Amino acid sequence: MKPAPAPIAALVAMVLIWGYSWVVMKIALQHAHPFDFAALRIAIGCSLLFAIVKWRGRTLLLPKWRMAILLGIVQVALFVALAHFALLAAGPGKTSVLVFTMPFWMIVFAHVLIGERMRGAQWLAVALGFCGLVLIVAPWDLTSLKGSILAVAAGAVWAISAVLSKKWPVAADPLLFTAWQLFFGLAVLAVLALAWDAPPVRWNAEFVWTLLFSSVLATAAGWALWTYVLARSPAGVTGLNALGIPVVAVLTSAIQMGERPPPLEWVGMLLIGAALALLAWLGMRRPY
Repeated sequence: MKPAPAPIAALVAMVLIWGYSWVVMKIALQHAHPFDFAALRIAIGCSLLFAIVKWRGRTLLLPKWRMAILLGIVQVALFVALAHFALLAAGPGKTSVLVFTMPFWMIVFAHVLIGERMRGAQWLAVALGFCGLVLIVAPWDLTSLKGSILAVAAGAVWAISAVLSKKWPVAADPLLFTAWQLFFGLAVLAVLALAWDAPPVRWNAEFVWTLLFSSVLATAAGWALWTYVLARSPAGVTGLNALGIPVVAVLTSAIQMGERPPPLEWVGMLLIGAALALLAWLGMRRPY
């Protein structure tokens, strides 16, 4: 059967929200330390998800807790911390692209851990996407080794978390599972924020709107959409389609923050776009 419209719509929404969120986070980190900002955004997002679950009249208890704890520590706390520190050292466009070495880590981990394989023309999409990432990352001309390592590490952490969630799925309401996952990640980040010696948050209108966008849309809605899409699509295919996120990040960063990609980066984005178009065409022709 062909991919259902609902997961496709959820994927498009996730790509747009998470793509622009890199610009928003870069602005927010001008006013708060990464641990403080991460704890605040996840606390608000987590509370919102629990409120929605309660409003729907659903139980707040999970049937199983181990995966929520594991993903909360790894996919939320560790990933968010690595990505925020990477943003301090580099621009949002470059950082987002480096983080999105994630799909290629994801394909490797999915092959090793759950035996998921790409077939036929899907490998051409992989090759196009990889070439696009290489051109955007430009490993021959990295200006910030520290930021680059942190961003690539964030991508690897996200990838293995996603594959583990496919290997050990939990039969639970996606919103509820995401809420608890955020809660356990928040517990780790809150401890780090309290223990880390950092200047206080500078509260102003700019920080408030970036916090609201990051918590309500990027955290609550974004992670819920990711959990929903991942549960209904192959891990490798989901990861490749998510390559649209750094394209949105680079474009919005260029428009709003004046981050001008060199010509090779534009070629890289076109190659990634071609990879996504190929995957979409394959999805319409036959099941994954």
